[in-house]
Amino acid sequence: MKVAVWDTYVTRKNGTTMHFDIIVPDTLIDETIIYNFGKAFLATKGEEGQPITAKECSFCHIETVRPHWEAAILQQGYFIFEMENCNG
Repeated sequence: MKVAVWDTYVTRKNGTTMHFDIIVPDTLIDETIIYNFGKAFLATKGEEGQPITAKECSFCHIETVRPHWEAAILQQGYFIFEMENCNG
């Protein structure tokens, strides 16, 4: 499976910047759906209401799915790869 990686930087309510990737099947191109995946992730982190638009989230590249991403993508349609300031 090929996946699209959407590079995302969201300002947290405390002012720090969260950096994470939204990883979806490469056939998914509807940005509204991709942003909604990001909003669902933000809600799990207590950051609901923070904006995710083209300013915060943009297509980065296509790559081959990694095994630990695939289960989440098959179950919920996406995987979030957390990089910076995603916890607390």
